[in-house]
Amino acid sequence: MDNRTQYLLELAKNNVKAYIANPKTKAAMVAGSVAEGLCDEYSDCDMSIYYDELPSEEELQLVRQQNQGSERLWILGNREDGGFAESYLVNGVECQFGHVTIAQWETDISNILTGHDIQSPLMKAMSGTSVGIPLYGATLIQQWKAKIANYPDELAQKMVEHYLKFFAIWGMQEKFARRDTTLWYYQILVESAQNLLGVLAGLNHLYYSTFQFKRMSRFIEQMEIAPENLADRLERLFYQAQPVAVNQLEALVRETVELVEIHIPQVDTLLAKRRLGWRQQPWKLTK
Repeated sequence: MDNRTQYLLELAKNNVKAYIANPKTKAAMVAGSVAEGLCDEYSDCDMSIYYDELPSEEELQLVRQQNQGSERLWILGNREDGGFAESYLVNGVECQFGHVTIAQWETDISNILTGHDIQSPLMKAMSGTSVGIPLYGATLIQQWKAKIANYPDELAQKMVEHYLKFFAIWGMQEKFARRDTTLWYYQILVESAQNLLGVLAGLNHLYYSTFQFKRMSRFIEQMEIAPENLADRLERLFYQAQPVAVNQLEALVRETVELVEIHIPQVDTLLAKRRLGWRQQPWKLTK
């Protein structure tokens, strides 16, 4: 294990002690780059703490003091909803803590696995849990890991159907070149790349969220079903000349649609295919 990863893992283990001293705490784990062994000097320490009842503000403040933490850097969410997150510095490292009740977390899991809430940023938490390292309450965490590992086919199909949407920029090269569309052009590239990844995540039964998406190449390495050289081709879209990039995007969309038709043939691909090969033609003045 890399020295930086080991350092943050030990920091996580030390930080969790003050939380598990509270009898409300039933489980804790570290996720993110620490769990994946990918730490560098900019990595934070990403932890989740699970309770039968959320601790009070006073209890959380006491824990920060015991951990010799700074004042909060930020707080997200609402405790009335059963969970929230906070961040503070310990020894110069940003430590992020997700606080959630067991009841709420199990509801969140169910909303994704059976309710197919594919737009929830908690899709990111699902993948984080699958690689997370239990620090306390390992039995409970392993039960959640087992649930999350059972990725239903219905969820895969919903993922594919939701993300199988592409703006046919490849047919509008001349139009875009005349309209000072730099921001719109890159917006379309980003959205198209995100949608390609969403479709392929569904085909490969991977949890995926566009929220703070990082480590694209590592994510793609998990895919058994994908266009050839996908990571390099997606990366190059943003550095190639526009006419080359949009044609490459069209090729990626075509190959991805073909994969959908092979692996989930019940998905309707007609709309996604409709403008493959299409090129907008200019109109002419007539008398």
